[in-house]
Parts: sequence; structure tokens; C-alpha cells
Amino acid sequence: MGTVIGAGVFFKTATVVNFTHSVGLTLLAWLVGGLLTLTAGLTVAELATMMPETGGAVKYLEKAYGKLAGFLLGWAQSFLYYPANIAALAMIFSTQLINLFQLNDKLLIPISLVTSISITGINLVGTKFTTRVQNVTLLIKLIPILIIVGASFFAPTPSHFSFWPADTHATVNFSGALLATLFAYDGWLGLTAMAGEMKRPEKDFPKAIILGLSSVTVIYLLINWGILKALPLEMIAGNANATSLAATKLLGNIGGKVVTVGLLISVYGALNGYTLSGIRVPYALALENQWPASHFFKKLAKKTQVPYRVALFQLALSCLMLFLGSFDLLTDMAIFIVWIFSLLLFFAVIRLRKSQPEITRPYRVPFYPLVPLVAIAGASFILIMTIITQTNLAFIGIGVTLLGIPVFYLLQRKK
Repeated sequence: MGTVIGAGVFFKTATVVNFTHSVGLTLLAWLVGGLLTLTAGLTVAELATMMPETGGAVKYLEKAYGKLAGFLLGWAQSFLYYPANIAALAMIFSTQLINLFQLNDKLLIPISLVTSISITGINLVGTKFTTRVQNVTLLIKLIPILIIVGASFFAPTPSHFSFWPADTHATVNFSGALLATLFAYDGWLGLTAMAGEMKRPEKDFPKAIILGLSSVTVIYLLINWGILKALPLEMIAGNANATSLAATKLLGNIGGKVVTVGLLISVYGALNGYTLSGIRVPYALALENQWPASHFFKKLAKKTQVPYRVALFQLALSCLMLFLGSFDLLTDMAIFIVWIFSLLLFFAVIRLRKSQPEITRPYRVPFYPLVPLVAIAGASFILIMTIITQTNLAFIGIGVTLLGIPVFYLLQRKK
């Protein structure tokens, strides 16, 4: 829950409402996103308990499809997923800071750059300090959640509740709304890397998935209900400051400012988490000589033992992405990429059941093959609709991922 609950739920409501123009459809999108994530988690849990080793999804892909698939996941994470997330979160941090202190909107990119650099600086200090920052921000991020959910119980029920837009001319894009919610649910796949360190992965991993993601879904529905009760739809749609405005409406100016400060700390913590995780992906590949210029990138700082060259490489990519797109564009690209590999993981469960039935499976997906098929259908829907509605974004993501194929074979040949 600490990994999944980050910045997305506070800022994606505006995007979802912009696509649905309805209270009911907005809540439905968050519910479907949670259920889809739950089926995905339950499916991948079979792979995690079957192969409880550190490395997570990369190892599962290698087992099912070979080393190229695992390398491409690491490649896509390093060049797209983590830099895009870091850039998007730095941008939303900057937006909230500008809103809090009423600064000039022209400062958006400069503040975002400073934010990204400061987070990398924290990570260069050392893992212990970085972890402390993560723990503190994790506790503080609960403050805006508790305030908004608690205050919403005393707010009047909106008169505009409906499962279809009151404006019959409004264009409903449910697939776009669903894709937006998935950014807020992102992070569950990282749990798979921890299966190798659990004492009873066959029991504890499925529990973590079921209890954790179910709880996150309920929390997200409550937060969105609070925001939708506080503000009319036209004030929420496309407004990155909707959560702060809702808090101000529910609790007054001081309450709104307290929530905004909580949001800033929450976003900064999420930034720290993505930076911390992102650095380790190319570093792990470099240790196996599966990364361009591996000798250069696996060098550690003498005092802190941090792979500082990888950290600076990731910082450069995320700073570049700040100039290439908006918050929604960057997060959509990150989610599109991760769901390509999630789809491969869902198919891997079925593939391995047929090709290697003799492997011990401490945990089996419940209601097999229904749950994996639902996950496959959901992932396919997201990917196809993204290709149709955001063709350029999809082809950039696919193109950058496929660039890893010649790199992989060049590295293999060199090896």
C-alpha cells in the first residue's frame, strides 16, 4: 500500500472527470481500475511464488520467453518508465508549489528541474538516508488522505450524481479514464521482486496482493467521493489543483494549505521511491554485462556505494522528458509500457502451466483460467485503445522498447 499510494490518486481525478463528465462513471473507472489491478496481481502472484527469487518480473519473463524478454523489460524501464514517472512527478510537484505560493506559471520547468536534481542528490548521499526520507514521507502522505476522507463525510451529497453525463453532448472516453486510474494503482508489480525474501511466499504474497490492493481500491474510492462531493464537475475536470481546492472548500483556507503541503511531501516521497528503484535496474543489468558500457555504469561511489553514474544518467533522461510532454502524456506513456510487459506476464502463467506442469506451484491463481483471462482482456483493451487514441505516444513507446533488440544481440556477441 505504501508503494502504490503515491501522487496519482490526488491528481488523476481531474483527468478521469475530464474523460467521463460524470460522478458515477468517475467512480466506476476507479473501481474497474482496482479490480483489473487485483486480477493482475493475483495472476502474477503464481509466478512470484513459483520462482521466489530476487529480480521479480525480469526473471519470470526470462523463464517463459528467454533472456531477450527480460532484457527488454529492463531496457524499457530504464529509458521510458522510470524517467517518465520522475519527470511527471517533478512536474506535478512544481504545479502544487506554484499553486501554494501563487508563483508565476513560467517557473514550472525550472522548479521541476531543481526538484529532480535535489531528489537525485538525496539518493547520492546514500541508501540509508534515502530510506529514511522514504519512511517519513510515507507517514506524512496519509495526512491529506485522512483529512479529505474524514471531512467528506460531513459534506452534502452532490445533486449532480449520475451514471451518465448530464450534458448529453459530452464525449465520454472510458478507456482514457481507466488508463488514467492505472497510474494511481501502479507500483504493485514491484512487490514481485520481494517474493524471494519472504519466509512464506506461498501464503504471504497472495495475502499482500489481495488485502493490499483491495484496501487501496477502497481508499481511492473514498478520496474521489470526497473530492466529487466538495466540487462541481466543471471545477474538477482538467484541474491539477482540484484536490487542494476540495480541501479548501471542506476545511477553509488553512485546511487547504495543510493538505497542499501534505500533497507536496507525498509527491516528493513518490519521486524519491521511483528514483531509488530506477537507479537499480540498469545497475543490475550492468553487473551482468547486459548494459551498454557496463564497466562504466557499474562503478560505485567510494563512500556511499551508490551507482552514481547510473543515477546521473537517469537524471539526464528525466530532465529531457520535462521538455517533451505534460504530466498526463508522460504518465500515460509509462503505464502503456508497463502494461505491455504485464500482458506478457499474464500469458506466461498459462504458457508455463502447459510447458512445465511439473514445477511446484505453492500458490495457484484462483478460478483459473478465468482470472488470468480477465487480466489479459483488460490489458489488451488498455493497449489497443491507447494505440487508437494516442497513436504517437504508443509508437514512441513501442519503438524505444524495440531499439533494445539490436542492443541485446550486440551485447551477447561481445560477451
